[in-house]
Amino acid sequence: MLIAIIVVVVLVALVGFVIVGFNKLRTTDIGAQEALGGIDVQLTRRADLIPNLVETVKGYASHEAGVFEEVTKARAGVQAAAQGDDVPAKAAADQALSQALVKVNAVAEAYPELKANGQFLELQKQLAETENQISFARQYYNDAVATLNKLTQTIPWMFFTGIANVHKREFYDAPDGQDVAPTVKF
Repeated sequence: MLIAIIVVVVLVALVGFVIVGFNKLRTTDIGAQEALGGIDVQLTRRADLIPNLVETVKGYASHEAGVFEEVTKARAGVQAAAQGDDVPAKAAADQALSQALVKVNAVAEAYPELKANGQFLELQKQLAETENQISFARQYYNDAVATLNKLTQTIPWMFFTGIANVHKREFYDAPDGQDVAPTVKF
C-alpha cells in the first residue's frame, strides 16, 4: 500500500512538472510573439506618419520626386514585412525606411521655411517619438527572445520544447550597414 501511494505521488509530481514546463515555455513563447507584434505596431505607426511628412515636404520641394518615391517604396516594404513573422525581413524593411526618412529630412534642411512650419515640426516630433518607441519595442522583443532562448537551451526546460512546440527564436538584429551614416545625394 505504501509503495502504491509513493508511485502515485511520484506520478502526480511528474505530471505536474510536465504541465509547469509546458506552460512556462508556451507563455514565454507567446510573450516573444507579443513583443514582435509590438515592433509591427510601431513600424506601422511610423509608416502611417510618413505620408503626412511627405506631403508637407512635397509642398516645399516638388522637384525632389525621387526621394518621395523611395519613401513610398520603403513604406510599402514595411507594411508588407509587418504581415509576416520573418524577423530579418522586418529589420531590412525598417532599415530601408530609416534611410528614406534621412533623405526626407535632408530635403527639409534645404528649405529653411519648411523647418519653421508648425505642421512639419509636429510631424518631426511624432517621428522622433515613434523612433524611440521602435527602439524600445526592439529591445523588449530581444529581451523576450533571450528569455525564451535560455529556456529552450537549458535543462530541464529543453526536454519540453518538442511537446510545447516551442523553439529558439531569432533576435531582431540591425541589418548590415546600420552603423554607417546614410549618404544623401540629390
